[in-house]
Amino acid sequence: MVHGRSELSVAKAGEFGLIARVTARLPDGPATVLGPGDDAAVVKAGDGRVVASTDVLVEGRHFRRDWCTAQDVGHRAAGANLADIAAMGATPTALLVALCVPPNLDAQWAEELADGLGAEAAAVGAAVVGGDMSGSPTLTIAVTALGDLEGRAPVVRTGARPGDVVAMAGRVGYAAAGYTVLSRGFRTPKVLVDAYRRPEVPYDAGPEAAELGATAMIDVSDGLLADLGHVAKGSGVAVDLRRDAFEVPRQMRDAAYALGVDPYTWVLAGGEDHALVATFPESVALPPRWRLVGVVREGAGVTVDGKPFKGPTGWQHF
Repeated sequence: MVHGRSELSVAKAGEFGLIARVTARLPDGPATVLGPGDDAAVVKAGDGRVVASTDVLVEGRHFRRDWCTAQDVGHRAAGANLADIAAMGATPTALLVALCVPPNLDAQWAEELADGLGAEAAAVGAAVVGGDMSGSPTLTIAVTALGDLEGRAPVVRTGARPGDVVAMAGRVGYAAAGYTVLSRGFRTPKVLVDAYRRPEVPYDAGPEAAELGATAMIDVSDGLLADLGHVAKGSGVAVDLRRDAFEVPRQMRDAAYALGVDPYTWVLAGGEDHALVATFPESVALPPRWRLVGVVREGAGVTVDGKPFKGPTGWQHF
């Protein structure tokens, strides 16, 4: 091994050799009946319904290897998909991962990616149960997540009603701030950079919201304003957020000042923290971690303190 590299490329390891090296690092989860190694995996679905979601991460578009370790990328890839399962009110059970890699990629990088994927999945009782590998000039990771509703009705984007309150579990703005810090060539504040590298997702808040009677829910992947825009459009309602409901921590405020950025652009339009935001009937008594941030009204669109937000509203893929 030289300078942290194994001197073994994926081309030298070969497809099946690399698969063996990667799968050997992946533990089973409680829902796994048959894991990697056969034509398909078998996962328990006690509810009789399976929640499924897919996401793709492309190097240079969604991550950079000079910004993140392989384990970081694994955590980010798993988290983005597991958050989608939680946002339906379901409990994650399994991940399927398709990995397209350049032939000269260090095999150790792929192994450490598997470590990150497996660790993030294990944190919610899920496991990586299978997938595929292929050569590609662009490093690409496609993840499919599966989940179990455990008898609950799915919480969709189309159920918000005028009079509902809007509440959020988790944090927003941290990952976007970390991205900006990294893009300007800095590596601190560490709390912001770490949030970009490994988002802290409140997975269990999803099933909790479903039990509490959430009428709609979504995870904040593209930006709070953009993602609530999907809820507003799908439900045929307007959403108004309170700016003062969002705290800007000192390190974020200081970084924003140093970089010449309005910190509320990160908070309201920044994605990848994967907080969960949901609408609830006003009568619901919410646990402390669900912060009231706005209300649902008659109308259309998303506003802040009754006015359109001046600035970007979220991530655009194209």
